Amino acid sequence: MNAHPQLELRHLRCLVTIVDTGSFTDAAIELGVSQAAVSRTLLALEGILGVRLLHRTSRTLTPSTAGVEVLARARHLLAETDELVRQATTGHTRLRVGHAWSAMGRHTTEFQRRWHERYPDVELHLIRHNAPTAGLAEGLCDLAVLRTAIDTRRYAHALVGHEPRCLALASDDPWTKRRSIRLEEIRRRTLVVDRRTGTTTLDLWPEGIRPTVEYTHDIDDWLAAIATGRCVGITPQATATQYRRDGITYRPLRDADPVPVQLIWRRHDPHPATHAAVALLSDLYREDA
Repeated sequence: MNAHPQLELRHLRCLVTIVDTGSFTDAAIELGVSQAAVSRTLLALEGILGVRLLHRTSRTLTPSTAGVEVLARARHLLAETDELVRQATTGHTRLRVGHAWSAMGRHTTEFQRRWHERYPDVELHLIRHNAPTAGLAEGLCDLAVLRTAIDTRRYAHALVGHEPRCLALASDDPWTKRRSIRLEEIRRRTLVVDRRTGTTTLDLWPEGIRPTVEYTHDIDDWLAAIATGRCVGITPQATATQYRRDGITYRPLRDADPVPVQLIWRRHDPHPATHAAVALLSDLYREDA
């Protein structure tokens, strides 16, 4: 019993090349095979699909009605395949680092500069994605900078540094006249918290003396709420560096624990440049200490 012939990419590429070059002879030259091989491949494709794909005369070569449809699908599939190959072969020459809010904070520019100097063959891309893993779970990045809790069962991780917390206020808030604010004082204010990717939780205060909370889901909404003067926000120092906005002032928070900054990556599929990124960012935070 003969196995049913399988459709292969070479069949589709042959069809497209015949149509694009306008002849079997030119298609053979383009594909680097004999004219007889081109004819056999096309006949095999027509046999697999059970339809005539090209009308051929001694002078003309045109797609049949079915051929027009198959040709369109073939072009799409071949383009997708070429893109897949391109991504697979260039993946290690590009490092995508995801972040939800503030990238590497005050170290962002220096990280980019040193990376370019040390690893010019690995192009660095910073990707902002407002999700708990900053795009890693979605496949948008190779590494992610996180300042929130990590699923250590699913992701490998490295602590690269800590950032002090600060208070974000409306610029006309009376507290902006002060050099710093105590954590205990904030319980008398309304606190705005990003429920999805924010670093602030009510666990900063004992039960019974916690502030009133409003929730947002994005940095821009968080800043807009603070700018009204209705709310204040607690955030790592990185936010103050990356989001300098009219109407927003940041002040140090005196007695709050610092925020850990970690890099995470897929445990079973690390990018080859992962440890280089960890080492560089750790050095930058260490220089800052």
